[in-house]
Amino acid sequence: MSQRVLTTESGAPVADNQNSATAGAGGPILVQDQHLLEKLARFNRERIPERVVHARGSGAYGYFEVTDDVTGFTRADFLSEVGRRTETFIRFSTVADSLGGADAVRDPRGFALKFYTNEGNYDLVGNNTPVFFIKDPVKFPDFIHSQKRDPFTGRQEPDNVWDFWANSPEATHQITWLMGDRGIPASYRHMHGFGSHTYQWTNAKGEAFFVKYHFKTNQGVRSLSAEQAAEQVGKDANSHQTDLLQAIERGVNPSWTLHVQLMPAAEAADYRFNPFDVTKVWPHADYPLQRVGRLVLDRNPDNVFAEVEQAAFSPNNFVPGIGPSPDKMLQGRLFAYADAQRYRLGINHTQLPVNAPKAATVDNYGRDGLHATRYGSRQDKNYEPNSYAGPAQTGDALASPLAVHGWTGTHEAPLHAKDDDFFQAGELYRLMSADEKDRLVANIAGGLSQVTRDDVIEKNLAHFHAADADYGKRVEEAVRALRED
Repeated sequence: MSQRVLTTESGAPVADNQNSATAGAGGPILVQDQHLLEKLARFNRERIPERVVHARGSGAYGYFEVTDDVTGFTRADFLSEVGRRTETFIRFSTVADSLGGADAVRDPRGFALKFYTNEGNYDLVGNNTPVFFIKDPVKFPDFIHSQKRDPFTGRQEPDNVWDFWANSPEATHQITWLMGDRGIPASYRHMHGFGSHTYQWTNAKGEAFFVKYHFKTNQGVRSLSAEQAAEQVGKDANSHQTDLLQAIERGVNPSWTLHVQLMPAAEAADYRFNPFDVTKVWPHADYPLQRVGRLVLDRNPDNVFAEVEQAAFSPNNFVPGIGPSPDKMLQGRLFAYADAQRYRLGINHTQLPVNAPKAATVDNYGRDGLHATRYGSRQDKNYEPNSYAGPAQTGDALASPLAVHGWTGTHEAPLHAKDDDFFQAGELYRLMSADEKDRLVANIAGGLSQVTRDDVIEKNLAHFHAADADYGKRVEEAVRALRED
């Protein structure tokens, strides 16, 4: 095999990559050493701004295969035929910590999936929990600030974490999930994934359904206790990344079975819970799971930076037959996710290989900008409408329109019959075994007992009491015992 030649960025061969050019054998370095200056300048710019949330992540390629007929509910082409396979890329992540954080921590996990369909890329951005802490996007920056490092102490502060939750009772349901046994997955392979939000499917007849996605791991759910997680972090801070990489390299390809819950659009208005409130679930007794297909991961990225760090997802990337719902948190993310990537990666981040469509052709009038690689031919016009056979609209909406009424302004979401901030948290607590309840109470008390303000502790205790009398009593007793030690 012939030796490859090292070159500069412009392609010129490098004569010496061991020694900088100097004025004489012991003299100062010369500014004319183009290779040295280019190499150092590039090194200084190797890092791009990390994600504010979901900074630490791992990814893999795979495919999604349809196993069940869902054409009665959606006209999405990649779901149109049993046996149909679509290439995918997934990015798992922790939420609160920075790029240098550890994997085995108590935190929700991102579950962001890109389908490279022949009608364009479809991005499904969710978590490993079916619910979230808040229901309105205007609170999202404040929530994240409360969970991130304090600007004065430079560390995550229990006072900040629990003070926000004390004043945000809708977080009680997600807190119960997070502090329970599934709060620290043993690996990315051993956790479920959820779309979390409510989306819309539309079939060929124009009938609309609201939908929730459930990816059930076929490896079985495995989680770590707080003690096991601390030990794991000490052994390998990259434990989830290591596990995913090595499993796929060994040919042990992880998989998930996709199920959906489907609600005819006409039933949403009178459902007992607000179906568009991401702090709540739809009980399976009301809307049973229906199987759709399976997701298989079978290839690791060749370059983590290029394909995982630069991967960009937006829940606004829909395909015909799939669209948004009035879920307020989803509505906020339709803008925020894509805008975050425009900031991090530039306006042309969709042209990067991991983000570019693989089974569809991009043809629009977007031009120029930093790192543009798509220009079109010299005959192409960059405006529309035109008389030169340029791309034109289809007039065919991706999803069904949503009816709106009322006055503009800031409104609380309309209440449904069973809407409150505590009922479903109590239901989740009552589903737990005695041992699960013990660990849940211990995890909550361990953090809440560190809060310095009694009023913040009392507000949080009131939430657990409201969810379930036994839940509140046990947390209160555990917090008191730890504070008296």
